[in-house]
Amino acid sequence: MRHTWRWFGPKDRVSIDDMMQAGVQGVVTALHHVPTGVVWTPAEIARRQAEIAAMADGAPSGLKWEVVESLPVSEAIKTQTGDWREHVANWITSMRHLRDAGIEVLCYNFMPVLDWTRTDLAWRRPNGARCMRFDFTDFAAFDIHILRRPGAAEDFPEEIRDEAARRFAAMDEARREQLAGNVVFGLPGAAEHFTLEDVRALLDSYAPVTDAVLRRNFHDFLEQVAPVAQDIGMRLCCHPDDPPFPLLGLPRVMSTEADYAERMAAVDLPANGITLCSGSLGARPDNDLPGMMERLGERVHFLHLRNVRRDSAAIRGSFFEDEHLAGQTDMVALVAAVLREEKRRREAGRADWNIPMRPDHGQDILDDLGRGGQPGYPAIGRLKGLAELRGVELALTHGARV
Repeated sequence: MRHTWRWFGPKDRVSIDDMMQAGVQGVVTALHHVPTGVVWTPAEIARRQAEIAAMADGAPSGLKWEVVESLPVSEAIKTQTGDWREHVANWITSMRHLRDAGIEVLCYNFMPVLDWTRTDLAWRRPNGARCMRFDFTDFAAFDIHILRRPGAAEDFPEEIRDEAARRFAAMDEARREQLAGNVVFGLPGAAEHFTLEDVRALLDSYAPVTDAVLRRNFHDFLEQVAPVAQDIGMRLCCHPDDPPFPLLGLPRVMSTEADYAERMAAVDLPANGITLCSGSLGARPDNDLPGMMERLGERVHFLHLRNVRRDSAAIRGSFFEDEHLAGQTDMVALVAAVLREEKRRREAGRADWNIPMRPDHGQDILDDLGRGGQPGYPAIGRLKGLAELRGVELALTHGARV
């Protein structure tokens, strides 16, 4: 695996120097300041590359921008409304500019409205560490009583509705505002930060978009972008839904192995690939991550390795971001499956045999606490995860056992 690190640009509390000391091999970033739907220009791409290439004292870092995460797909594209055709054209132009700059891997997602959803961005663990958590009951309290989405109550089991009502009644105004802010936080580092009115307006725009419509719109998008990616040598990799089950009455089309297989078959090109995120997919008990890597590995272009622990065996339920080797995904088995896929690629002569991986998320520990960094992206917590994953990889490859 090629060890990479997500960076949110010069405002990130984790610096290029920090990444150098962590020993990463490449950088995952995006132009978060560019509004969704606007072309990423060669000048802006070059500026970000120059920022990555230098340490604080001006010495060369030796690091390069290797993976884009993410080039946003606008809500207009997902709903096929407004300027969606122009947005697709701009997305393709941006992809061409990125490839001209030497970047070969582009991660994106097709999640409606919010890129990920958590109810707590700093949930305390017994050892004092902090992590992100999705509490299904707290989310129900938000959806039914704070957002007041029409029909929301019918989307939750009776026992969840009852407990959500009790929790909401016990919250003071500050807690209600905090919960709402956590849920609508959106993509860390992104230009957009949503208000409740923004979310309501976006939900209204999705009223005619059923599961089948979103799948069709996704396939339309792939039919336009994947052949271009194939021609120019760009590997596209779609990130799964996070969490991987329906929320806010919205459709979800990238939550299971069957979803991925359907998207890959819709435009059956090597460039139309997968971001295998063990944390997002691991929030569903019916997702077999090592098995998915074995069966879909040929099209896996990017890896997010993190772990979650679910509170129950329910498909829709609560979970928190556990330590990388401590959650319910068998991370050793998953890494072993990745290494077997890389071996198959080397033997087949594939140039892309070395799959980029980043230690996704992490718990705030030690000096991370109080640093005020992006939720889920601490320096030390991710370094701990990277060190553990490196240890697993080294143990499995020592003596060429795979």
